[in-house]
Amino acid sequence: MRRLPLVLGALITFTLVAAAIISRFWTPMDPAAINIPSRLKPPGPGGLLGADQLGRDEFSMIMAGAWTSLSIAFSAVAIGAAAGALLGATAAARRGIAEAAIMRINDVVFAFPPVLSALLLAAVLGGGPATTIVAIALFMVPVFARITRSAALQIWARDYILAARMAGKGGVRITIEHVLPNIAGQIIVQLAIQTGLAILTEAGLSFLGLGVSPPTPSWGRMLADAQTYLAAAPHLVLAPGLAIATSVLGLNLLGDGLQALTDPRREG
Repeated sequence: MRRLPLVLGALITFTLVAAAIISRFWTPMDPAAINIPSRLKPPGPGGLLGADQLGRDEFSMIMAGAWTSLSIAFSAVAIGAAAGALLGATAAARRGIAEAAIMRINDVVFAFPPVLSALLLAAVLGGGPATTIVAIALFMVPVFARITRSAALQIWARDYILAARMAGKGGVRITIEHVLPNIAGQIIVQLAIQTGLAILTEAGLSFLGLGVSPPTPSWGRMLADAQTYLAAAPHLVLAPGLAIATSVLGLNLLGDGLQALTDPRREG
């Protein structure tokens, strides 16, 4: 039972990733195909989740939207994690003025939420998936920098680090050979959790019109388009809303389960 969150999270995440990959090769219908006679069609035999205001198959759009959400979320989190881990590890290794400067800059960046960053970037670069990725990645950098620095400082206080120093190893070599391998588990846990947050953020940005452009399916834009038809076709809101909630839940459960697995004190 203690590993139930890990199992459930892994199952949900696997299903999400599988749906996203399959959508690149096959969907029940073309998610961009307009079929006016089927507009606002409720869920039924002809369409598992019904059709939207343009008659597009809702289930096919949910599948294709999974690829959009995951590709943006994974890209943003990967960039943010790489940059943040580098800064955090550098701060822990150098200490002093370098550490203070890195962490104060991270505090400034962290003060700007991704939605505000996306608005600022959209004003300069225009909206689109690249803007969304950059905005989310900027928000992720200080998150991973803080986590990496905190975990790395604990490793730097260990006796085997002192032994490595006495053996003549430099800070970069110690970080690569001893620090990063010992904090990799904590970073991986945060990758899962922050990916869920990135999916939620991407949906919010797409809801505001700052994400991908039509006809590329997006869960956030599906929610935005469904507002007008909330009373007549509530299924248009339920499908993407449940997709977002389930994805975030699955990734959070996966992260929580991985944390319990890598931290014996928490598992106990």
